[in-house]
Amino acid sequence: MTSRVHDERGSVSIFIAVLGVAFVMVAGLAIDGGRKLGALSEARDLADNAARAGAQAVDADTYRTTGIVVLDPAAASQAASDYLAATGHSGTISVTADTVTVTVGLRVDTRILPGPLNASATESATATLGPEGAP
Repeated sequence: MTSRVHDERGSVSIFIAVLGVAFVMVAGLAIDGGRKLGALSEARDLADNAARAGAQAVDADTYRTTGIVVLDPAAASQAASDYLAATGHSGTISVTADTVTVTVGLRVDTRILPGPLNASATESATATLGPEGAP
């Protein structure tokens, strides 16, 4: 009579290795994902504030003669660009008759996952009349 002995040494080690990799990936998603969400929030804030800064550059001469609120494109673009430069960032700025649109992209260096990750946001602001009826 021969009895077989099943050798299972090492089977737990493989399980632990796979579980360890899974835990590292979950930690990476939590840490690096949180960093990307923070960068998205920062990009939205930067783009929104830069657009609002640009939307304040109303062409006063056009408003006085026609009563229509339009932006001075060069001044609006410069104001938005100056805001971004003051914060140490850059972005893409476009100006239409009464709207400034700013796109900001940020690079997120990762801690665990392969990276870097990119976060970008586009926000717009429209020039309107103030509470006293003036731009």
